[in-house]
Parts: sequence; structure tokens; C-alpha cells
Amino acid sequence: MAVLQGSFPRVREDGALALGLPLALWLFLALLLGTAHQIRPAPYGDHLTPGPPAHSARARGGAVEAYEGRAPRWRYARVGRRPLSVLPTRGQAITVWDDGLVTDTDGRSVRWHRALPAAADWLPAQGGTGVLRPLGRGMLAVVTPARIAAYRITDGDLRWVLPARPGCGFRPERAVRHGGALLVAQPCVHGAWTAQLVAVDDLGGIAPSRSPLGNGPPTTGRPEHPYTEKALASPR
Repeated sequence: MAVLQGSFPRVREDGALALGLPLALWLFLALLLGTAHQIRPAPYGDHLTPGPPAHSARARGGAVEAYEGRAPRWRYARVGRRPLSVLPTRGQAITVWDDGLVTDTDGRSVRWHRALPAAADWLPAQGGTGVLRPLGRGMLAVVTPARIAAYRITDGDLRWVLPARPGCGFRPERAVRHGGALLVAQPCVHGAWTAQLVAVDDLGGIAPSRSPLGNGPPTTGRPEHPYTEKALASPR
């Protein structure tokens, strides 16, 4: 019987295979690692069925579903998590989830994720009611008992933070719009009634003679700080 040349790897006298087998082994390992990279879980358990932008979105079961009229557009879920409240805004959907994560989705991607501090202490009873509040000019207020935080919707950049006064706590479900301001109840154990209500807008706490913040996308120069308990520098 004739033996075909090149049909088998060459064997040295000590029985070890020639370089061809280790090279094949490395190629197999590279392929295996590449496959494992592709099937690894998405960050935060995200599972997005993409589609075109929509102006209507709501929580349904364990997912956020977006519609244009009655036509479904896209669906976004997180493994093992449940959406509590959804705020549609300009073709996007901002959602607060039962683990305290806030997400922004436009149907093509999950644009950003932000975590609420100490959410397990209050969110189960609160249920997400009133936590997400639009401020206008592309800004979002996230109201929790301990603080109000404002994010730029385009990229999720944190613009300012207003902590509740000592002995007080914000009530997200008792916030209302009045003109360009968001009025938020801040009940206090002790304190004058004037301290139990705060007014904010996209620039921060409303007060006379405050400096402009500049909440647009980053440009040259540094914006001034707003009148808030804690102001944040512009991103570098």
C-alpha cells in the first residue's frame, strides 16, 4: 500500500510530534477563546431586541417595550430584573429598574447605565414612582430620598447633586412641575415649612444671583458652578 506524503504529522525519534501539532493546538485555543468572548453575558444582563426609534415606551412584564402607534419597535430586558418606571423622551426610554439601575435606550443600543445609591433601602417600598423627572434642555432629574441628581440625557453625564438637608428627605412621588421649575417635597423632622420644599431646574437649585452651569455637550472652557449643595466640575 502506498503511503501518502504529508497525510500525518511527522514524528521525531523520541516520539514527540513536530511543530505542526502545537501550531494547530494554538489555533484551536484561539478559536475557542474567540467563541467564548462572543457568548459571554452582556454587561448588566442587558438583552436588547433592536429596532427603529419610537416615541412611546412602557414597562410590560419584565421588559421595556417601545411602540410607534400600535406597531412594536424594540424590546429591552435585563436578566432577572424588572423595570419599575419608564420615562419616554425624544425617541428614547429612560428606565429605573428594581435593582436601582437607571438606563437610557434608543432602540439601537443601551446608551448608558447609572446606579442609584443605597437603592435597596428605599426602592422596594417606593416602587420607582416619581424618581425620573425631566428638567428640560436635555436634562434629567433622578429624585431619591437622600438626594436629587441631574444627568445630561445625551451621554448620562452627572451635572449636579443636591443632597437633602440633615433630618429631611425628598419625596419623589410628591414632586410637581411649575413653569420651568421642579418643586420637590422635603419633609423634615424639625424645621420651618420653607425648608420643606425645594425648587430646581436644569441648572440646579433655584436661587437669586446664581451662576450659569452650561449643561450642553462639552466644549472649550469650563462652566461655572450652579447654586447647589454639591457642584460638579465639567468633564475633562
